[in-house]
Amino acid sequence: MNIIIIGAGDIGYHLAKMLSYEKHDIMLIEKEQDRYTRASETLDARVIHGSGTSFTLLESAGVEKADLVVAVTDSDETNLLAAIAAKQYGVERTVARVKNREFLRTDAPINAQKFNIDLIIHPESVAAQGAVRLLRQGAATDFIEFAKGKIIVMGIQLDRDNPILNIPLSELSKRYPEFIFRVIAIHRKDTTKIPRGNDFLIHNDRIFVIVARENVQDVVRITGKEDVKIEDVMILGGGQTGYIIAHELEKEYNVKIIESNVEKSYDLAEKLKRALVIKGDGLDLDLLAMEGIVDMDAFIAVTGDDETNIVSCLMAKHLKVPRIIALINRTDYWSIIPTIGINAYVSKQLLTVNSILKFIRRGAIVNVASIPGIAAEVIELIPKKASKITRKPLREIGFPSSAIVGAVMRDDQVFIPVGDTQVKAGDKVVLVSLPADIHEVEEFFN
Repeated sequence: MNIIIIGAGDIGYHLAKMLSYEKHDIMLIEKEQDRYTRASETLDARVIHGSGTSFTLLESAGVEKADLVVAVTDSDETNLLAAIAAKQYGVERTVARVKNREFLRTDAPINAQKFNIDLIIHPESVAAQGAVRLLRQGAATDFIEFAKGKIIVMGIQLDRDNPILNIPLSELSKRYPEFIFRVIAIHRKDTTKIPRGNDFLIHNDRIFVIVARENVQDVVRITGKEDVKIEDVMILGGGQTGYIIAHELEKEYNVKIIESNVEKSYDLAEKLKRALVIKGDGLDLDLLAMEGIVDMDAFIAVTGDDETNIVSCLMAKHLKVPRIIALINRTDYWSIIPTIGINAYVSKQLLTVNSILKFIRRGAIVNVASIPGIAAEVIELIPKKASKITRKPLREIGFPSSAIVGAVMRDDQVFIPVGDTQVKAGDKVVLVSLPADIHEVEEFFN
């Protein structure tokens, strides 16, 4: 597949990295020198220095032969113009990232439908939706839906007194036969491992469990997590992400939102119906105490500054707030965040990449998700009638050792497969794989 990505910021860079694992022909366009240099030196992609709105540059990048153009620069105008131009060159599918939510309105003078852009994506909305999902699944550090929401991948940080520590996974399934789930990845220190039966879990592991939606609470119980009832929520940051979260949560929770900017505070107060808007510094302990942070069930920090989000969440944790969620965008922070005590966080960049990947998938892959901080991808595939994975039981097909089949949905029924399970054509199969083996895994389903 010939793909042109315009913009080598965090979103474009990570998207190019993901797609290059699958052997696509990637052309990346970036006008800022530092980003251009980083991309050209570290990515398995061709990189051009220049603007994505230059028709001459688009032509030299091979736009007339491209199957897909994704415009994800920091400029709405650049992204929209590039996507519109790509359609005029005959590109089949186009994606444009926008910061202005006005472009999402179906009645707006400029929107995806009117300009024939296949997907307009708003990262702030994507991040807000991710934070709301995490809040509603209290024990999880990550919560990803597959098979139309019937198969769930949950991330859980294991505490010191967790009852499932130091037990081989094969023994764990025998000890708790009533709980139907599978551990599909273990992140320990800086290493991601696809586990086997003789592996066991230790304190501070971040594990990823695959389970049918109806069994999510069973996983919460078996991992010794307390499912906190959420009633009172404090949000730090009144930008677009904070506003969207507050607007969604105020329908069912008591919400306080703190914003330091005067104009934004007044704007929030006008737009929000039930949430209480507080003008102030979210790092001011006296302010937080006065506004009752110790009585909060959840604290969500979504300012535009990662360091502010981290420090404020650590303050909330120190004050014993049960549920803490931070917006963390710098990729070099992802690996250390769980080790300093912030178990749940969302990344605007990574969630946006996941949404774009979900949109552009073709063939056997119908859904894919990256997880912040771990080197593994969770993929949903549907095998065809003659697919290699349907020919023999799982234990006999020679599946890559760095991948594991986690769950299968057949005729709306979800089950956890074993070695004797034989996948059938049309099944929805959810598995985890290290990135380098995604292409090999896909071959089993083609």
